[in-house]
Amino acid sequence: MSARPLVLVVSPGDEIYRGYCLEQVAAAYDVVLLTGTVPSWEKPFIVDHAVVDLTDPAALLAAGRALAERHDFAGVVTWDEWNLVPTARLARALGLSSASVEVMRACRNKATARTLFARHGVPSAASMKAHTLLEAGLATMTLGYPAVIKPAAFAGSIGVIRVDRPEELPAAFAYASSGASRSREDTGVLVEEYLDGPEVSVECVTHRGETTAVAVTRKHLGPAPYFDETGHTVDAADPLLAQVAPVAAAAVRALGITDGVQHVEMRLVDGRPRLIEVNARIGGDMIGHLVRLATGIDLPRTAADLACGRAPDLTPTRRGAAGIRMLYPTASGTLTERQINQPFAAHTPWLRQVQWIRKIGDKLVLPPEGDLFTARAGFYIVTGRTTAEVTERLDTVADEITITTRADR
Repeated sequence: MSARPLVLVVSPGDEIYRGYCLEQVAAAYDVVLLTGTVPSWEKPFIVDHAVVDLTDPAALLAAGRALAERHDFAGVVTWDEWNLVPTARLARALGLSSASVEVMRACRNKATARTLFARHGVPSAASMKAHTLLEAGLATMTLGYPAVIKPAAFAGSIGVIRVDRPEELPAAFAYASSGASRSREDTGVLVEEYLDGPEVSVECVTHRGETTAVAVTRKHLGPAPYFDETGHTVDAADPLLAQVAPVAAAAVRALGITDGVQHVEMRLVDGRPRLIEVNARIGGDMIGHLVRLATGIDLPRTAADLACGRAPDLTPTRRGAAGIRMLYPTASGTLTERQINQPFAAHTPWLRQVQWIRKIGDKLVLPPEGDLFTARAGFYIVTGRTTAEVTERLDTVADEITITTRADR
């Protein structure tokens, strides 16, 4: 029998984007999975598992209770946006440390979060809910143009679009409504004030009500009117961290979060932080991995520590920078070619990873017909001493990669 604490991980995600999370938790804990598919790549990192329909909250709760009958769990954790609420419910049912279901619902619902931000004086965007195109039109009369139309409870920038003129509103509302219809919690749409400025996220750790901002992630977006994220950079010495940390902490506090890892998104409007949303989990797009490459801080391990009631170690052990760039085709179509210059890749130590997520013959579909799940062909990660060096290296690698699509007839 192992002497290590046992943690239950709900919905580990896919190997490409979330494999590092499970691997880092398993380095310190024995892991049991509650998952939607029979484990494959997860097997080296787990001691037991149960397969359940993760979209069925009652089934998830029952499966978690069954696992708890044969294991003594120290905590339960997830980094899956879609399962934050069910995981909180399960943790409470098992008598384990967790945020309340109500707090997780507030994080998941952007309209609720906006209300709480306003109540607690956290600078955010003006926002109004709209169930119909008419209501959306009335909202823009109040908020003005440009405006952002988005699902009230979704993620990954899916269904988020900017509207500059009234004639664009019908198509934009339909686009946002299509994204919102995929939510299991709230299929409503929000009309929001457009925050004009660079977008960042603040990677936070909250322990017993005290929030520590451990890194700031500078985001890079694709062409308007969409908000697809095309890359991220993290620099341990980023001077922006000190400026955005207090606002991120205030947002976490406004939502009532007392423990956990948060990915807090904001924009800098005239140099001042304005909140977009608080995600009560490790950031996607390998951001947790970038944080570790740049600072040495292990966010998956930290999330497990907090779930098990332990104080996390947030001591930086590195002082560098790291970046990721997503690989998109120039046009939608069937992927006919994907390659990197192999001699270059083999002799470039700062090129940490090149990951293809689509194979030849797959269809790649850009917005508005597609989203990040259908548009990306892969990604790559580099490290360096500074953001400037990382950015230069990301550009260098881009010149060594080819992605070709054939238009579908």
